[in-house]
Amino acid sequence: MLNKEQDIFNVLFEAVSEGVIVVDDQQKIVSINSSIEKMFGYEKDELVHEKLNILIPKNYHAGHGDHFKSFLNKKEKRQMGKGRHLYGARKNGDIFPLEAGLNPFKIYGKNFIMALIIDVSERKKAEEELIHWANIFNESLNEIYIIDADTLKFINANQGAQKNIGYNLSELKNMTPVDIMAEKLGAKLAKILNPLREGKKKRVVFEDMHERKNGTKYPVEVHLQLSSLHTKVVLVAITIDITVRKKAEQELTHWANIFNESLNEIYIFNSDTYKFINVNLGAQKNIGYDLTELKSLTPLDIKPDYTEAQFRKKVQPLLEKKEDKLIFETVHLRKNGTKYPVEIHLQLSTFKGKEVFVAIILDITERKNYTKKLENTVDQRTIELKKALAKEKELNELKTKFLSLVSHEFKTPLSGILTSTILLGKYKLTEQQEKREKHLETITNKVHYLNNILNDFLSVEKLETGKIKYKYDNFKLSKVVDEVIYNANMLLKVGQKIKYPENIDEISLIQDEKTIELSLSNLVNNAIKYSPENSVIEIGIKQDAFHTTFNIKDNGMGIPEADQKNIFNRYFRAENALLTQGTGIGLNIIKSHLENIGGTITFESKENIGSTFVMKIINEVLL
Repeated sequence: MLNKEQDIFNVLFEAVSEGVIVVDDQQKIVSINSSIEKMFGYEKDELVHEKLNILIPKNYHAGHGDHFKSFLNKKEKRQMGKGRHLYGARKNGDIFPLEAGLNPFKIYGKNFIMALIIDVSERKKAEEELIHWANIFNESLNEIYIIDADTLKFINANQGAQKNIGYNLSELKNMTPVDIMAEKLGAKLAKILNPLREGKKKRVVFEDMHERKNGTKYPVEVHLQLSSLHTKVVLVAITIDITVRKKAEQELTHWANIFNESLNEIYIFNSDTYKFINVNLGAQKNIGYDLTELKSLTPLDIKPDYTEAQFRKKVQPLLEKKEDKLIFETVHLRKNGTKYPVEIHLQLSTFKGKEVFVAIILDITERKNYTKKLENTVDQRTIELKKALAKEKELNELKTKFLSLVSHEFKTPLSGILTSTILLGKYKLTEQQEKREKHLETITNKVHYLNNILNDFLSVEKLETGKIKYKYDNFKLSKVVDEVIYNANMLLKVGQKIKYPENIDEISLIQDEKTIELSLSNLVNNAIKYSPENSVIEIGIKQDAFHTTFNIKDNGMGIPEADQKNIFNRYFRAENALLTQGTGIGLNIIKSHLENIGGTITFESKENIGSTFVMKIINEVLL
């Protein structure tokens, strides 16, 4: 090209703002302007005489030659923005979108193409962002409505809104927000919009109920603000279906109520510092601290039996995930200083994204009291059972003694009767009458003895069945004493004497006379039986305004201390009296009789020294 022509091109190139490239029919760059230098990052001398491919991304090189030849043959101009998407390659390797307007021309018989290049990176970026937001608008699961700020008619609604509300876009364009509000209150909507229209707020957020085309209703949270669309003022409403949130809030409220209304104590505390974070009302009421006070405390402040080291060791299995839950018993300390036993259910949880301990506390005071009471009852029953077993053992021993005793007591007199009967058969002569009478007396005495034993057994049976009837009369006590002593004199051993009581002639009683005689006779006879020869049996009687007391004292063998507790038990006989005739039921009978008529019987005794029995009766039985 001539220098003159080159000067013309240079002036022309620099006069336009677009990038200008001139290439010949071999795709060699003939000339560029400064805009191209800035656009592609090359100096002019780096591009002139280079192939056009230097400015084209490598992945487009293969097809570019054919496109170039085709365009050159057609020799048609091409406007910018038409045709394929084009990309350029900068010196630093960056690829960027561009538009090119192509103008073929011919000078001095040579073909050239002048390309006007525009960098459309920003425009493409804006278009992509616009497409991105359009996609967000349409693909958003939230409902988005564009509303005419004047007429309140819907202008647009995304797919999420159309799907959830049930109306399509054509239907919605004939409606206003009032038509989908469950309450259908235009005044309510106007009140919501006023702060926006008056410029007091840039955005309002409120909750409402929307009504679908099928009549179902659902809760929503609406974010409403003013915007513009094609120079027109519009309202943009982003509507969130909060059905799930409302259910979650209801459930949360439900659990919060359970938390606070639970009668058990529930504590939430930090897993690192152990500081209490929240405590339900049941815990606050029982422990005595309010929530503000508790937030400055830790479990160690209410667990007097734990040191910090002990507590950390206790909860370590939870922190190390070796255990899901710990259950243990301890003691809690109230604000007022009182203590109470608790059962603790402790586990890890999360609260506001942080790891916390949740402790559910059961006040087991009643359980402990019941357990203690049960243990005491078991101990008491064990003691009673041991006593019963011991008693049964004693009774078995008494029964054994009784059987042995009865066998002996019946066998001896029966043997005597049999012997006397046999001898009577041998004494047939008149001069043997004295011997016959002696044996007849022996038989009579033995029969009386056996009769007395049987009477004692019958008395026991009557006392047990309550068949005894007492007859209360007024009588002189001296009459009873005389009768007892008279009969006892026939039982006295060699040298034995009975000391008669003094000053009893004026003593009278209103009592059962036979019972008094039986009881006194039994005691006097026992004193004779268990005392040695040449001893004295003393009878002492005193009367006051209410009672008459009998003291029968002997100097006999006495009762061993170990046997004294059983002396009034039926069939019991002391160890030192087993070889002496007796049934062991006499004292038991008179004790039962005396108790029935309001009397008592006690004794003091020392082995080998003697015994004193004290019988005390009331003077007058009230009839």
